[in-house]
Amino acid sequence: MRLFVDNLTNVDFSYLCPERGLLGETWLAHIELEGELDEQGMVCDFGIVKKQLRHWLDTEIDHRLLVPTEHAGCTRTDSDNATALGFTLNSGEAITTAGPKQAVTYIPASTITPESVARYCESQLREAFGEGVAKVTLSFTPEVIDTPFYHYSHGLKKHTGNCQRIAHGHRSKILIWQDGELSEPLIRQWANTFSDIYLATEEDISGETASHWQFRYQAQQGEFSLSLPKSQVYLMDTDTTVEFIAQHIAVKLKEQMPTHKFTVKAFEGIAKGAIADI
Repeated sequence: MRLFVDNLTNVDFSYLCPERGLLGETWLAHIELEGELDEQGMVCDFGIVKKQLRHWLDTEIDHRLLVPTEHAGCTRTDSDNATALGFTLNSGEAITTAGPKQAVTYIPASTITPESVARYCESQLREAFGEGVAKVTLSFTPEVIDTPFYHYSHGLKKHTGNCQRIAHGHRSKILIWQDGELSEPLIRQWANTFSDIYLATEEDISGETASHWQFRYQAQQGEFSLSLPKSQVYLMDTDTTVEFIAQHIAVKLKEQMPTHKFTVKAFEGIAKGAIADI
């Protein structure tokens, strides 16, 4: 007998891709448990499934940086509480980052995919549901979005939760109205602008080379650093909360077209975000 829970939760995270660099992502999580029925006529209580899996995903995947350790360009150095890694893209460009171990999850695969992450999670969860559950199967799927969207990563040093981690992110849609009319050209413009981007706060810049921006900050969980190719960075003069993202886009549009009114609905992952009117 198999028990299933679809759309159990969603996870927001970033990962390193050999082709595209640092990517923000959001996936919906689904689970199946296979086993014999207990004295209650259940494989496992739905309440237990939801609580345990949500907690595990929140702790081990959500708001973390996922790194494919079998990629040839991946190197890492671990100490007691910290980890530092280098990641060479197929283009030859390099990404480096360091911070607390709790901000990174190393996946034993050559690339990060829904399948490789699901297999890793299954291997870690085999003992979580007791003897009555013989097999745990996870799957991840992206949200179906019928308008242009973007992948962005960021870090919020002032946040007291896991958003303070310097490389976590989201796959998000955006809606923009010009003078009360939904504008697909403006939606596409900003989806392209923020395609596979790291949204950075200018005050977090710690260095610069001809090709890279370097960022560093101290947060509640520890010290974080990140070096990225400039082509993958968009600088903002504020923090990069979704509220500031929506406001930033609205202000830029107003500067370009001052006689028009704009409403920007910026999403942070699935079904949440901020709205700016200007």
